[in-house]
Amino acid sequence: METIVSVKDLSFSYGGSFKLSSITLNVEAGTVLALLGPNGCGKTTLLKCINALLKPEKGKVLIDGKNAHELKRWEIARLVGYVPQAHVPPFPYSTLDLVLMGRTAHLEFFQQPSNLDQQIAEQALRMVGLSHLGHRPYDQLSGGERQLALIARAIAQEPKLLLLDEPTAHLDFKNQFLVLDMVRRISRENGIGVIMSLHDPNQAIMFSDAVALMKNGSIFAVGPPHSVVTREKIETIYEISVRIVKHTDGSFIIPSMESFS
Repeated sequence: METIVSVKDLSFSYGGSFKLSSITLNVEAGTVLALLGPNGCGKTTLLKCINALLKPEKGKVLIDGKNAHELKRWEIARLVGYVPQAHVPPFPYSTLDLVLMGRTAHLEFFQQPSNLDQQIAEQALRMVGLSHLGHRPYDQLSGGERQLALIARAIAQEPKLLLLDEPTAHLDFKNQFLVLDMVRRISRENGIGVIMSLHDPNQAIMFSDAVALMKNGSIFAVGPPHSVVTREKIETIYEISVRIVKHTDGSFIIPSMESFS
């Protein structure tokens, strides 16, 4: 299977006490990697390094075989679709216009989107189930619909890699699962590699092909969900007692109430 992104011995520091140390990861086409770890462990910083928004002190990031930090910004945008934690549009664009912005990387300066660009944006909206909301102002969408619209914008870039920073943040219970299921389906059907940061280990088990546990700026463990999301490893990462609950749909992790007594 084709390797979409390869992070090799990457280190980064803001100059203070926090530092990413010797990160090595690989993501293949059509697979989803979940980053798990407590707040401040480096998940967002790692995503920004992969997206070449931050320059590592050491190591490199190869996207589709190209060194990300040697590429121009428009070249990165043709390879990587990035969905941040939160997005507030400066103008009440229609949902379709927001998605159409994903085609910017494929246009020359002052070039207007073509009919083909319009069709690609409309197809991206169909893929996430929002084609009926294309003409509604983006700022009038629900939280789940906004997140799907941002994913559609990233898909319209026709990327090799999708980076999603806490895609379930601020979403209700139903929309968390709707968005994650959509991400997994799009990844598999289109051969797109995905790296997403999550907070819920159970969501990582359900919707990812691999999990990387992070702690203090380092990768603590990486591999298939069943071998990484274990009681011992989760307790070490989050410093909380947990229990594994067996169910017909699989195993789930829940906090042990004795941790709070």
